[in-house]
Amino acid sequence: MTNSTRNKIISFSISFMVIAAGIIVFIPFLYMFSSSMRTPAEAFKLPPAIVPERFMIENYISLFQSDLPFAKMFLNSSIVTIVTIGVQIVICSMAAYAFSKIDFVGKNFWFLAFLMSMMVPVQATIIPVYIIMSKIHLINKLSSVILISVFNAFGIFLLRQSIASVPNAVIEAAKIDGAGHFRICWQITIPMVKSTIATLVILNFNAIWNDYFVPYIFISKWEKMTVPLGVAAMKGYMGSGNKSVVLAGVTVAILPILLIFLAGQKYIVEGLTASSVKG
Repeated sequence: MTNSTRNKIISFSISFMVIAAGIIVFIPFLYMFSSSMRTPAEAFKLPPAIVPERFMIENYISLFQSDLPFAKMFLNSSIVTIVTIGVQIVICSMAAYAFSKIDFVGKNFWFLAFLMSMMVPVQATIIPVYIIMSKIHLINKLSSVILISVFNAFGIFLLRQSIASVPNAVIEAAKIDGAGHFRICWQITIPMVKSTIATLVILNFNAIWNDYFVPYIFISKWEKMTVPLGVAAMKGYMGSGNKSVVLAGVTVAILPILLIFLAGQKYIVEGLTASSVKG
């Protein structure tokens, strides 16, 4: 067997496995969307058909006309996600720049402390955090969910690694021209690591939008709930009823994640690669 033939076989095998994996991943999404367009009786039919007998757009209309304020929940998730990511980017960018380009006492110690905080699950600190939020009257408010989520040690680590690859000569030249650290951070350094910023936005969007635990602990009012809580409540509310409406809710819930990922997928590899250039 020649090298050319061997390479063709390897290339074909890899392509086949990638396509097969893609189909396997795609099938649950196809079933979810297909079931969201079925009648309730057809949704429980076995074996399930790929194409519904009749497309029920009414399931999506019922989703927003049910007793559960799903539209309000979608808005709440949007507010929490957008505000949290915005504050996260500001905090992580400044902290990462400080850890990478500014010398101060205890720099390595505090950076290590941030990294160690990544090993502490939120469940371990949720009771004292709940007590604090209760004392400052933030229970059943979106601000409680936002405050808990704005600190992101992984984001600081990721941006710090990326900013470390920015040449010190660029920083020194900016200082000679009279720029301070704040200006250097936002006008010079951050634009040079925009792919890492985009990666962080995509990863955090997915995590915050899908977060169930934190809103579940701090939110109990219907009008303040987020989409994951709404879908879970809808499943219980209609658990023995309209499965199609529940899956319509799941379909609507994952649309923002799919759109964000499709729009920014090219930045993920670039951002993670840039963050691994220099430690």
